Amino acid sequence: MHDDLLKSFLAQQRFPLMFATLNGAHLYGFPSDDSDYDLRGAHILPLESVVGMYPEDETLETTTFDSGIEIDLVTHDIKKYFTLLLKRNGYVLEQIFSPLIYHTSPAFEELREIAVDCITRNHAYHYRNFAQKQWDLFEKQRRLKPLLYCYRALLTGIHLMESAKIEANLMRLNHGFRLPYLGDLISLKLQGSETTLLEDVNLNFHEKEYRRLSRQLEDARMSSSLPDEPRDKLALHNLLIRLRLETR
Repeated sequence: MHDDLLKSFLAQQRFPLMFATLNGAHLYGFPSDDSDYDLRGAHILPLESVVGMYPEDETLETTTFDSGIEIDLVTHDIKKYFTLLLKRNGYVLEQIFSPLIYHTSPAFEELREIAVDCITRNHAYHYRNFAQKQWDLFEKQRRLKPLLYCYRALLTGIHLMESAKIEANLMRLNHGFRLPYLGDLISLKLQGSETTLLEDVNLNFHEKEYRRLSRQLEDARMSSSLPDEPRDKLALHNLLIRLRLETR
């Protein structure tokens, strides 16, 4: 990991950051040597930038190359970010609960507490749809990366429905699921590249597993005790107002 490099890059951003965490393959537990560093988070626009009719800089995307690595940063202004949190957006949950934190603040710790009450059973749809897209890519290209992304999404979704907790690391997830083929696939990705091909893959086997886990995700959604809607919208509203007033 290139911790000092990532933190230095974040310190150069135009607007104050509420938080920034590392996501993508590093969060999922199977980065290749050529994997880029996907930083995600929220920034805080000053009050004068958001009170007009045409707010700007709600989403900022920056990519840089330093010391042979690619760093990709995407942040949303806090209002947009909180709005995304109130939708069935698994990406946002994974960013908030990522253990790979590269910038934090007291407000971020508060957000993490609020986000627990924003998890719903409908987040299962995010993971089902993401897994389907990755499976379609794998069928066309036979690349290892989308196959692992597919399994990761399904296991994260099932785990979330059953425990109300985000776990995005595929190796840790598999401690519970015990799928015997995942260890070899993860090792192949760790030793390979982002474009590693599975030329002799048993497509029929993996399709059956994809279908089986998709059904398990739907069963977990149906039996989940999670609510249908977020439970703490007012807390987000109050946090947003306070942060805006603090950055006047």
